[in-house]
Amino acid sequence: MIGISGADARLLMRSAVPTAIAGAVALVIGALVAGGRGALGAVLGLVVVVVFFTISMVVVGWVSRAKPAALMPTALGTFLAKILLLLGLIAALRGTTVFNTKVFGFTAIACVLVWSAGQVATLARKMPYVEPVPGPAAEPGAAAEPAAGTPAAEPAAGTAAAPAGAPGDTRERSVSSGRDR
Repeated sequence: MIGISGADARLLMRSAVPTAIAGAVALVIGALVAGGRGALGAVLGLVVVVVFFTISMVVVGWVSRAKPAALMPTALGTFLAKILLLLGLIAALRGTTVFNTKVFGFTAIACVLVWSAGQVATLARKMPYVEPVPGPAAEPGAAAEPAAGTPAAEPAAGTAAAPAGAPGDTRERSVSSGRDR
């Protein structure tokens, strides 16, 4: 079943709410500029943006939890699918007089920009990269592991260090980028 995590729900709400407000403003402007057809164009522009972006967020969020290795192909696939669907929609609606296509276009562009700004503003805040999973509680009196980014303690005099890469090896490793060869 496709669900949505807490972080994804926050991101969705912090993007969808400002976009809905922008769509409401576009609706009023569209109605004032082009009457009922302008209002309909604004509503359709808002709906297309919200539906496309919400589907992408839900699918990519689900894949990131279910199969992280497939995240990039899924993100690119949903992007390609949205572009193809949008091209098909534009081709099918070419020459329509049911709604104002200029108001539709301007509303869609404005809503995409507002949605994107909502995502950037949300992701610019300090959010964990992963959902924390509680680990086993440490036994009272057990030595704490060295903090990330601090040099590990050297072995006591007279004891051998674990071989590099072996379980228990706590030495920091340097990874070469290949440029210094």
